[in-house]
Amino acid sequence: MQTVGVRELVGFMLRSGDLNSALSSFNTPQAGARIHQRLQRKRPQAYQAEYALQTEVTCAGDPLLIHGRADGAILHETSAELEEIKSSDVEFSQLPANQLTLYWGQVKLYAALLMRKQPQLTQVTMTLTYVQTPDEITTQTEQLIERDAALNFLTSIVNEYGEWRKLQQRLASERQQSAQTLTFPFPAYRAGQRELAAAVYKAAVRGKQLLAEAPTGTGKTISTLFPAIKAFATTPLERIFYLTAKQSTRRVAEAALDQLRQHGLRLKSITLTAKEQIQFLEEQTLPPEENPYFLGYYDRLKPALKAILTEHRHLTPALIQTYARQYILDPFEFSLDVSQFCDVIIGDYNYLFDPVVRLQRFFAATNDRQFFLVDEAHNLVDRARAMYSTSLSAKDLTPILALIPENKANHAVRLKLKNLRRHFRRLQTALEAGELQSNNVALDDGFTSAVNQLTTALRQWLPQQPAKPQLDPILQFFFACTTYLKITELFGSNFRFRLVQQEHHLTVRLFCLDAAPFISEQLDAGRGAVLFSATLSPLDYYQQVLGDNPETLKYQLPSPFPTNSQTILIATYINTTYNQRTNSLAKIIASIHELVTSRPGNYLIFAPSHAYLEQIYAAYRQHFPTQTVVVQTAAMTTDERDQFLAAFQQPATQPVVGFALLGGLFSEGIDLVGDKLIGVAIVGVGLPGLNPETDLIQAYYEARTGQGFAFAYQLPGLNHVFQAAGRVVRSMQDHGVVLLLDQRFAQTRYRTWFPATWKHYHLVHNLSELQRQLQFFWHQHHDL
Repeated sequence: MQTVGVRELVGFMLRSGDLNSALSSFNTPQAGARIHQRLQRKRPQAYQAEYALQTEVTCAGDPLLIHGRADGAILHETSAELEEIKSSDVEFSQLPANQLTLYWGQVKLYAALLMRKQPQLTQVTMTLTYVQTPDEITTQTEQLIERDAALNFLTSIVNEYGEWRKLQQRLASERQQSAQTLTFPFPAYRAGQRELAAAVYKAAVRGKQLLAEAPTGTGKTISTLFPAIKAFATTPLERIFYLTAKQSTRRVAEAALDQLRQHGLRLKSITLTAKEQIQFLEEQTLPPEENPYFLGYYDRLKPALKAILTEHRHLTPALIQTYARQYILDPFEFSLDVSQFCDVIIGDYNYLFDPVVRLQRFFAATNDRQFFLVDEAHNLVDRARAMYSTSLSAKDLTPILALIPENKANHAVRLKLKNLRRHFRRLQTALEAGELQSNNVALDDGFTSAVNQLTTALRQWLPQQPAKPQLDPILQFFFACTTYLKITELFGSNFRFRLVQQEHHLTVRLFCLDAAPFISEQLDAGRGAVLFSATLSPLDYYQQVLGDNPETLKYQLPSPFPTNSQTILIATYINTTYNQRTNSLAKIIASIHELVTSRPGNYLIFAPSHAYLEQIYAAYRQHFPTQTVVVQTAAMTTDERDQFLAAFQQPATQPVVGFALLGGLFSEGIDLVGDKLIGVAIVGVGLPGLNPETDLIQAYYEARTGQGFAFAYQLPGLNHVFQAAGRVVRSMQDHGVVLLLDQRFAQTRYRTWFPATWKHYHLVHNLSELQRQLQFFWHQHHDL
């Protein structure tokens, strides 16, 4: 039997009018839950908290179970009382009418469910309790609903929903039937591909989390999407999220779905993109109350949804914009609304993991009908840490105060700005006097309270201001404050409260050392998950930093390529530690020259920092001015990136040596197949630069695991090395050289972390040995 939640049903059927122009709430679910529990504990003894209700109705000719939990209920002989508790940091008087319609619609539907459950009830007193945070200002309003009115309300909702149920049933039937008959879109599986697909399928069916290292050439995208889609036919699964760190991998996922559609797959998929990338240009300078794409949005939404869902299967950002313009809808919000009818949603990590921008419509509660595929999962470690870190700087306060004139209307907000400035100065004085450390395990309550008070004042003040450009920095600081408060709700032993002195100004920073608990919590919001990458060695490390779930399954595939397809050479005669870089430069340049002259073709040279890269590039250009070279620069434009890669397209007639940043945009996610790249040299072991925050991570993991240096420096650096090395052999026909220019690669503490595919490395102790090894390797492949 199909089911639908009360909140979901009301939220879809009763939406009308404008997109809410009121400032969004930044409350956390934890804060909301605490408010609910506190209020429920204060209610009389007869009060039943989280009162479960459900009823079965006929909708579109089929049974439909409507279910939910009223926040509280008191039952009398022929009457009852129902309470719905809502909380946010928006003032009650500023709640838009269409938002109140949804709140009351929810409790009315609970009343109807209760009356069907208790036929003797003739009326229900409905109470809406609204709590404005952070001061917890409570407003209560009541409505009385009679039995006939409640049941008629239920009937009208169900009848109107029937039309959409028919559409959903048709789409679900197409999805399930095509998933059942779908075949693998290639004549045969590559080596390891069938095994990976089987592991993913089992994770989806059994509701497990899987960590999978699938080396380059395995065909990770199709090997994860295909079995997850097959699970549609055998499980209650309704939606797959394919989450990535980069646009390039999102395009690969789209291409894989296109291949599957050519083999009979029929489902709806959408690629979500950032608001600033899809919003119409004319919207960006308009306030919400003047934006025609916001005004009356919900009154035009349903016809647009029906049209796009009837006419298309994969909904690209360009297609979303086309329909949004036709129906006069904000394209970003339209993409989110139509995504609720899609079977596969492709998007960035932040839609699931970011505490500020995650999609509440999907992840506000656990849903075992959703499954997650997390691509290039090694990138999630740093990305998640950044999502749960935030800063506030004192340097922003003076210009903001200058933008708010001194008058009676502005008195309260200026008072709170000055109060926060005093707390910044208090912390700075205590830091300079040695009374406070730079890194602290506890929050400063006074500072948090000052941020709280300012946020409340700004929330009351901002809606009263006319739209003008001068308001933008104030809005930005307001959002920074609300984000800060959200992170304080999550603050614990895996955070540090940092005081950073910068250019005579203090920055207060909440730094997340370990995002594993939050990754775990979000992964638990679905049926299961597969986190996969070509480089997840060692798996035990990634298990800890990507959720630390002891029940996570681990799977490591061997490389599908022949062992002689590449050679890995470690130059033990080169020392690239910081104080030896100048002394070793000549040997590095000579080694690169040996590599690129061992066989004509394209090569990439990677260095761990822009400064070091420039140093190596300049020296190489000086010694070999006739060699065609390209170099990655800081802040390259899209056109400059394309030009860099275009230089590799004619290796036979115009071979090129490229110089690029290790861990940068050319060290992963690019596909130079065949003779477009036949070798890479990697200078250094990729250690992140020494800095206080990485040192904090080291101390944290040293206390937890005894391997602080490995967790903070070695393993993140080596992942960049493995990714860069993975650019060389991309297909069964590829051959190439990986030259590691640092003697530390020969040390046990580094070799112990090498993936299985690197076990046939060779040590070279001088340039002559390097030359011999290169000649030997290319002699083996002389017929290429």
